[in-house]
Amino acid sequence: MMTSCTTALLTDEYELTMIRAALASGTAGRSCLFELFGRRLPPGRRYGVVAGVGRVLEALESFRFGEDELAFLRDRDVIDARTEDFLAGYRFTGSMWGYAEGDLYFPGSPLLIVRSSFAEAVVLETLLLSIYNFDSAVASAASRMTMMAETRPCIEMGSRRVQERAAVAAARAAYIAGFSATSNLEAGRTYGVPTTGTAAHSFTLLHDTEEAAFAAQLATLGDETTLLVDTYDIPAAVRTAVRLTSGRLGAVRIDSGDLRATAQEVRALLDELGATNTRIIVTSDLDEYQIAALSGTPVDGYGVGTALVTGSGAPTCSFVYKLVARAISDEPDAPLQPVAKKSASKSTLGGRKYAVRHRDDRGIAEAEVIGLDAMPPGDGFERPLLRTLVDHGEPVGAEPLSTARERHAAARAELPRDGYKMSRGEPAIPTFFLDRSGVPLPNPYAG
Repeated sequence: MMTSCTTALLTDEYELTMIRAALASGTAGRSCLFELFGRRLPPGRRYGVVAGVGRVLEALESFRFGEDELAFLRDRDVIDARTEDFLAGYRFTGSMWGYAEGDLYFPGSPLLIVRSSFAEAVVLETLLLSIYNFDSAVASAASRMTMMAETRPCIEMGSRRVQERAAVAAARAAYIAGFSATSNLEAGRTYGVPTTGTAAHSFTLLHDTEEAAFAAQLATLGDETTLLVDTYDIPAAVRTAVRLTSGRLGAVRIDSGDLRATAQEVRALLDELGATNTRIIVTSDLDEYQIAALSGTPVDGYGVGTALVTGSGAPTCSFVYKLVARAISDEPDAPLQPVAKKSASKSTLGGRKYAVRHRDDRGIAEAEVIGLDAMPPGDGFERPLLRTLVDHGEPVGAEPLSTARERHAAARAELPRDGYKMSRGEPAIPTFFLDRSGVPLPNPYAG
């Protein structure tokens, strides 16, 4: 049973054992630079979407070790007295810079840069990764779905397919990437995501007849409601729905069968009965490929569940959080020196990163350009990607969810034509690394 709202124990034990050992060795306070990034996109994807930034800022404010948390750690010998003293007074006092929520990312993009002492930064690793990996995976899938839906609305309906708190995060991430509403009420209460919902098959089965179920729903929710018409016989249900509303029914929902053929048949029947303004909503395990396949049909909206909340085959972005620079000594003003992993297939590029997205004169993205220890040289067609999120312990990057949603639409509009393809392929734009003089560096994440 959870006894507090702190986020401090949403972490792995080795974060605390590292702090314990670093405190003992005298290195816990050494100034460090960590970077959160992805080495590659999920196979075949052309771009990814950054999500979870706002949730990270919220989680950071509640990252506190109270007596309950400290007692739990003491009882299991995870911490000693010195570590307990450090954790009892923990407040993140460093700074963070990151890609703005809703923006796109590519292989090697430095999505989040954290500057603080080793102990302050390393203890945040698991929390940061769990939020960024899940939220960005959902947003990336959602973006592909709304891209294929074009102007037709998509509704998030995946709450029952994922852990209950993750369902709220998923609804938030999907909204950033263009979904119009969610079925999840907590997402509406917590984040202001528009909510919607009508009835399931159980409501129809509750009544003696389908007509009685429809009449009860219409009496309560009005003619603009959406009636689920595939419990028994779809044509019969459509005829009943139109008759009960004198052709004024808002929408019908189809949740099974051959959606392409059924939607065409239902549209023809609705028009024949004079219900020309009644919309058709389809559900039933949709993903971006099925939405694309339905583009030429008379479907007016989509309800998406399982594929969305599981990242449509890529449930994580495989982001990592790595130490990329550390002070050369424990002196407060000691300069940073780059550090990097050299292991096969998991190497990293040390040093502070600065990122821009280079665009052509029409505003179409051409490349992700990452400068090492200096801003990449520009020609006026680049867009800076890193913004300050936390300034010396003070969160400054909070923004309305609507801003992230608008940013995503603008960033996606920058994609070149290849970025809109659903077929497997390379990232929509290449990533280039430059040294502080602007000389190209080998891409450690290529291939």
